[in-house]
Amino acid sequence: MTAAVTQTKSPVPWWLILIEGIAVLVLGALLLTSPAATAVIMTTFLGAYFLVSGIFNIVAVFTNKQRRWYWSLLIGILGIIAGLLVLQHPIWSTVVVGGTLTIMIGVWALMMGVLYLIKGFQGEGVWSIILGIVDIIIGLWLLTNIGKATLSLPWAIGFLAVIGGIALIILAFKNR
Repeated sequence: MTAAVTQTKSPVPWWLILIEGIAVLVLGALLLTSPAATAVIMTTFLGAYFLVSGIFNIVAVFTNKQRRWYWSLLIGILGIIAGLLVLQHPIWSTVVVGGTLTIMIGVWALMMGVLYLIKGFQGEGVWSIILGIVDIIIGLWLLTNIGKATLSLPWAIGFLAVIGGIALIILAFKNR
């Protein structure tokens, strides 16, 4: 017996996926060839985002009738402060953002490792236990080597971006 396979097209136009794939591929190539400069530029864009987002949150306090307007005001003030700090100190901010991201990934890996171990011991199988052990090892390495991990972060993200960009380009042409 053969089952009819229906291929559903993405609701996103193929050319938009292609543009995204090319952009991600270019970003990945920049991270691999010039990691420090690209990381500083990405952090600067993040600072600009924080600043603009903070301004919009404060404007929303006065334009929207909100019950809890003080949260938008607080988020807006923090966004503006964070944006100004990042834009005034882009190199320092790159190190702080990279270090924070490394710590977040390390903690996430530890949590996932523990969850995989629990699932493995509850009957999910040996592969869940192995994955849990690997996640815990990666998490511990990241948290005990924050400096090294932060310095290698642009290359890791660049490598993943190149692979993701190529995958998106292939997907775009398949959806065409």
